[in-house]
Amino acid sequence: MKINYLKKLIAFGFVGVLSFFLASSAGAFECKIKKSSMAKPSGYPSRALTMIVPYGPAGGSGQIAAAMAEAVTDLTGVSINRDHKPGGSGTVGMTAYMSAPSDGYTVLEHIDDASSAHALDSSRPNPAVDLIPLVISQVTFSQIYIRTNETRYNNWFTFVKWVKAQNGKSTIANVSKEGSMERVTMKFITEATGMKIQQISFDKGAPRYGALLGGQVDALFEQPGDVRKFLDSDKFKPILTVFNERPSVFADVPTHKEMGMNFEPLLRFRGFYVHANAPSDRVKWLQWAFQRAYCQDSYQKFNESKFMTVIDSYRDTQGARDLIKSSIIQYRNVYKDMGLNVK
Repeated sequence: MKINYLKKLIAFGFVGVLSFFLASSAGAFECKIKKSSMAKPSGYPSRALTMIVPYGPAGGSGQIAAAMAEAVTDLTGVSINRDHKPGGSGTVGMTAYMSAPSDGYTVLEHIDDASSAHALDSSRPNPAVDLIPLVISQVTFSQIYIRTNETRYNNWFTFVKWVKAQNGKSTIANVSKEGSMERVTMKFITEATGMKIQQISFDKGAPRYGALLGGQVDALFEQPGDVRKFLDSDKFKPILTVFNERPSVFADVPTHKEMGMNFEPLLRFRGFYVHANAPSDRVKWLQWAFQRAYCQDSYQKFNESKFMTVIDSYRDTQGARDLIKSSIIQYRNVYKDMGLNVK
């Protein structure tokens, strides 16, 4: 699948998304970090680490933060306390992190929102420069979901037809930040289909999923791993995959390309960072710890359970920087095309 997809990207000149693959340093289940242990520099860390998570515990960021913290602790014996600071689609947590001491005892979990935020406003932290990426450990695609027991529509064709008949009164649960991957993608979808649909904002995952489950919204924009339990329990079902070809695990779900939408999909990625001016010996230990933790059985099982092996999810520090830089360029181009004020 990966080889065929790369051929398509090359054929159509999709440089931005191609970099998601070329920046990778290892296969999804191939551990490049051969050292199973590393001496602590001058006794560091001598106490628990803190991980700032700019989103709630129930969403994708909360889940990956818990899984990575467990893997690092199992590997090193060092505890990690998670500090969730949701709000502003990641800006609250980022602000808190940049104000934290740069002694290597505080790490950050963040997603591509950090890259898109810098792309729109260069005064915001650049995660490839102001931070040191320890590891990118998830890269994934998005889908649109409806309730499995929905009777008003049951697939993408009938959903689009129903939405158009509502004259702008239909709703979809999404994140709140304008310019985010989710919002930009929904703009592409609505423009391509001629749909008018209200996007209901939720920063936290649990109320976002609960809104669809409880019927407060008509659909949901999300990534498959984040709603895995609702898929497994047959509560939600995807009706559209925002990716250039059908992943085998969703072979019966059409892609946006198949539905006539000619835009290049923006992908979700999540990773872990430390201050750029943290002590270099501590940074090296954290790089080893987080990259090696990716190889832990517990983390690999977590990623597999979240459909995070469909796309190669591993990036080391250099691969992460390449990914972030290409994403910033991609978002800036998109924002300029949208007529936004790119600073």
